[in-house]
Amino acid sequence: MKRMLSGIKPTGQLHLGSYIGALRNFVNFQDDYELFCFIANLHCVTFYQEPQQLKKNLKDSIALYLACGLDPQKCTIFLQSDVPAHAQLGWLLTCQSYMGELSRMTQFKEKSAKQTDGITAGLFTYPSLMAADILLYDADYVPVGDDQKQHVELARNLAARFNNRYGETFVLPEPVTPKIGARIMSLSDPTKKMSKSDGINKGCIYLLDDLNAARKKIMSAVTDNLAKINYDKENQPGISNLLEIMSALSDEPIESIVNRYQGCGYGQLKKEAADIVCDTLAQIQEKYNEVIASGKMEEILKQGAEKANKISYKKLKKVQKKMGVDIF
Repeated sequence: MKRMLSGIKPTGQLHLGSYIGALRNFVNFQDDYELFCFIANLHCVTFYQEPQQLKKNLKDSIALYLACGLDPQKCTIFLQSDVPAHAQLGWLLTCQSYMGELSRMTQFKEKSAKQTDGITAGLFTYPSLMAADILLYDADYVPVGDDQKQHVELARNLAARFNNRYGETFVLPEPVTPKIGARIMSLSDPTKKMSKSDGINKGCIYLLDDLNAARKKIMSAVTDNLAKINYDKENQPGISNLLEIMSALSDEPIESIVNRYQGCGYGQLKKEAADIVCDTLAQIQEKYNEVIASGKMEEILKQGAEKANKISYKKLKKVQKKMGVDIF
């Protein structure tokens, strides 16, 4: 069975874009791949996080993993920091990385362009840690959104560089991008990705949002004045975003939805989109409450870390031996 790995960095509450672009797909993948899913808590601290809020976000993310359908009997779920090999291989791969390729990484370029002070070294080097996350497990596939393909490409480059220098060691991973929902956009500005950093909070629907609040966000979503329903990301980004959300959550092809809504108004489309989103959130929140009440999260993480540690330790020792770091 091929191996797949992915992680989520919960610097805030998980949102609808996280669910459509990642969590929902993980649930489908766990039957077809040996799936490793981790909470990337080391990546959370590339900038300051209020400790108690970070702890809550981490717990909620684990509960939402399970509430969305990830089964610890089918996949391995763990905290990144519970597997020390991530940080250790991350440093070794940082030493294989070039300043130029790290400086070209999108997140660093965007954030360093906006602020010159307070940018941490961690923000610059975290892609090497992300490469370690992937390469530790010889992952064949990594599910990512369109904006994350760059990180998988770096992991492939570092793996190939290491293999050329020290001999065959790492599998070169392939990115897997969903056909629909790879990049869910903000409801208030459909030219930008839905993000938990959305300051006005109207463009992002959180998985734990009050259902009435979620419905209001959909109904107030920015559209256009063309008065027609087409899937046209360039000319109708707002309508196209709603169509993608509806299609991803209902499994109805976008073309079918467009055909159903010929001659209809935007309000009618928004109402159905709101119904679909709220039904999805209601199911997730019910299961989330069950997970929180069960008290099983700690044991699930412990079991996941045990498996992940066994696999990652072997890979780390192999890397260190080839590099000459281990002397016996």
